[in-house]
Amino acid sequence: MSRIRSRDMKPELAVRSIVHRLGYRFRLHRRDLPGTPDIVLPRHRAVIFVHGCFWHWHADPSCPIAGLPKSNVEYWGPKLSRTRARDGEHNEALAVLGWRVLTVWECGLRDAEGVYGAVAEFLAPTEG
Repeated sequence: MSRIRSRDMKPELAVRSIVHRLGYRFRLHRRDLPGTPDIVLPRHRAVIFVHGCFWHWHADPSCPIAGLPKSNVEYWGPKLSRTRARDGEHNEALAVLGWRVLTVWECGLRDAEGVYGAVAEFLAPTEG
């Protein structure tokens, strides 16, 4: 597990590329924010998390990547549950601080146009 990287993975690079193509500038992995978001857009008070479906235990039953391993369930079950709970805590803490949060799941990147649209809609200036 020491070889598992937490940044610069292919899904994260794909989302960064989308945000850049949309014309936004951003910061990476700001450690002063809860959860160390993958992409931070300070001007827009927005953050984007790019979650791996296995490591963050994607709750979508149609996700082909997420799932509990069949071996060592006593270890993986609580570990992945804690990760999911911690993600929720980070989202709530960011909301309290006034940040908008978008989570992009690894399996969602199979539909690159869909992710492009979701990111564009999330970052579009709100009227009001």
